[in-house]
Amino acid sequence: MTHCHNESGYRKKENITDAMLSEFRTQYADVKISKEDIFYYVYGVLHSPEYKTRFASDLKKMLPRIPYTKDFWAFSKAGRDLAALHLNYETIEQYPLQEFSNLDPDYTVDKMKFPSKADKSKIIYNSQITLSGIPLEAYDYVVNGKSAIEWIMERYAKSEDKDSGIKNNPNDWSENPRYILDLVKRIVAVSVGSVAIVKGLPDLEERK
Repeated sequence: MTHCHNESGYRKKENITDAMLSEFRTQYADVKISKEDIFYYVYGVLHSPEYKTRFASDLKKMLPRIPYTKDFWAFSKAGRDLAALHLNYETIEQYPLQEFSNLDPDYTVDKMKFPSKADKSKIIYNSQITLSGIPLEAYDYVVNGKSAIEWIMERYAKSEDKDSGIKNNPNDWSENPRYILDLVKRIVAVSVGSVAIVKGLPDLEERK
């Protein structure tokens, strides 16, 4: 499902064809299945560790076919729940990390880091603020080969392009001084929630 611009703003564009809808309804003998249900089903299947393992070589080159699993609704619900986390990452409830800081801390960030390579339960946000209590399983939620938490840590860091001299300062991206700090807490929540949903996925048990 994608959204395209028109004169009045956004409009929904279905990526699920009528033929696909018909095939799914036939496969599962369930006329209640909608195009939206199929969209989230695909999203759920794509997060299946079994699916990623089975199609590992194909995933490097192209998107392989989506199998008809035994339990359509389990994958569709999981995909819907995952999408809710991933789309609303800026507004979901923050994970209750412990925040150690000065009484009136500076919330600007240069580059976040871990206390050591062996300790990822804490993030040194800056010289005045440290976040702790990060569940290690949160790092199992990976985006493009890197945990979402570490991706955010790298993305929200000051940098300067050597060739152009253009400086990148993530502290300028929001008027809320706590935006980056609170975003880290939310990404931990997204990661923990995503890992829990993925762990709860059933086996594919592909239909023949």
